[in-house]
Amino acid sequence: MAVSLTVEFSGGLEALFNNSRSINLSLASRDGSDSPTIADLVVRLCEKVMTSKRRELFVIDGYHVRPGILVLINDADWELEGEEEYVIQQGDQILFASTLHGG
Repeated sequence: MAVSLTVEFSGGLEALFNNSRSINLSLASRDGSDSPTIADLVVRLCEKVMTSKRRELFVIDGYHVRPGILVLINDADWELEGEEEYVIQQGDQILFASTLHGG
């Protein structure tokens, strides 16, 4: 089952996604289960949405969100929601915000 959601980028991550601060997506799970997870979303973002070749600025070790990127699910820290295993619900808002800044 596909769900519609809003994905937002900040802290410089928007440069990896065609300078988009917000996108709307319809997302289905990769493994055919009922609902997609954050892990499914990260793969989709990397494979279909990201316009930059600098994937390592967003993920490490395949498709794991790199440390230093804050992920909020409906304004709550994803660590409270199950991180990559969180099952995305219709209308969710997911924010990826980089806390890594050069100096």
